[in-house]
Amino acid sequence: MSTAPKSEVLNLTSLADYQTGAVVSRQITKAEAGNVTLFAFDDGQELSEHTAPFDALVHLLEGEAEVKISGIPFLLKAGEAIIMPADQPHAVKAVKQFKMVLTMIKA
Repeated sequence: MSTAPKSEVLNLTSLADYQTGAVVSRQITKAEAGNVTLFAFDDGQELSEHTAPFDALVHLLEGEAEVKISGIPFLLKAGEAIIMPADQPHAVKAVKQFKMVLTMIKA
């Protein structure tokens, strides 16, 4: 018998702290159909270009980031979001310290 996750109000910006020279991640929830992960990027930190077999939604909570999808750069600020389509190369870089929620959709 499977149990539902505990319902609680989350303050996402306080669940991961910035660390000098690092990218911090914290998984919020995971299921067969996808997962939700919180990231905190220090200024200048990045995830190098890669692909994923699933669509992903990046939603910035604070700061500024450059999200590059298939070589096209997009500047995102707090409150903005972008979809990174499956199988398209993408990279993420901190223009300023930023926090984001990444939602991977597998099904």
